Amino acid sequence: MTPDSFNRRTPEGGRRAGGEGTGRTVLIVDDDPAHVQHVREGLAPQGYRFREARDGAQALSAIREHRPDLILMDVEMPGLGGVEVCRIVKANAGEGGFGFIPVILMTARQAAGKVEGLELGADDYLVKPFDMLELSARVKSMLRLKALQDALIEKNRELDRANKELARKREELLTLSRTDPLTGLSNRRYFEERLGEEFARARRYRSALSLVMLDIDHFKRINDTYGHPFGDEVLRAVALASRARLREVDLLARYGGEELIALLPETPPADALRACERVREAIEMLTLEYRASDGTQQAVRCTASLGLASLPSAGLQTAEDLMRAADESLYRAKEGGRNRVRQHEE
Repeated sequence: MTPDSFNRRTPEGGRRAGGEGTGRTVLIVDDDPAHVQHVREGLAPQGYRFREARDGAQALSAIREHRPDLILMDVEMPGLGGVEVCRIVKANAGEGGFGFIPVILMTARQAAGKVEGLELGADDYLVKPFDMLELSARVKSMLRLKALQDALIEKNRELDRANKELARKREELLTLSRTDPLTGLSNRRYFEERLGEEFARARRYRSALSLVMLDIDHFKRINDTYGHPFGDEVLRAVALASRARLREVDLLARYGGEELIALLPETPPADALRACERVREAIEMLTLEYRASDGTQQAVRCTASLGLASLPSAGLQTAEDLMRAADESLYRAKEGGRNRVRQHEE
């Protein structure tokens, strides 16, 4: 097929330098160099960038490498034909593949392959010889479709990013709503939510569950002697030391003031007692440096008393019973001289 086979009229306004298609890439796929040149000359005034391929295999390589905005492709070519390439392009139109690329198929035969090509996803179909004004109009139409599709994809990406950011913010807010700001531990409200859930689960499956109440000994004296900011440091240090001696599945929370509370799932009394002793010893070994206003430093030590109650227990029928038993054990620990663990007994 030679250029003389086509109407040589150029699109209106074609004499102007550059056009609305400036920057857009058009891939022309045809084994007839004269036809390729004719199409290029007809579309050149619009400012398109052109890529060329002589057969289907070259076309697929060019698509992978250059990601054209539009493909103008002959149906009949040696080897891999235009219909087969169109099938591959449309089958890989997702974001992980080629993306959306409009395809205009071209053929010298009036009806051959037209229905098949359109059914396979070709976006338009031209029969040679065609008018250059018609070709230019169809190319512009397909590029507008490509631009709209690209804009839609980008909007969807923006929406996806916004949704992910919103989910992240929600998670942050949820974490903040469950966290004590001073110690970084869970707060009382979240602990009580989890206590209800864990207690119900332990009763349903007859599994072990232990609850520990911890109180820093003589904390008021620490605040009165060294000031509340230093008292906050002590509380943070105790929280950190306690958290380090518990398992990841254990829930440790600040229950109020200088009191911490821990929930130990699947933990029978003997194991819970050993965990409490580890926590008590870790707190006893803490040494904090207090810096006075005159610059002098003083080592400050602290201890804690712990009360423990565990399921299963015939006398503990509710979550409130479990907490009350742990609180009574804590009271006995303090009455017994502090810096010790006391365990609920039937």
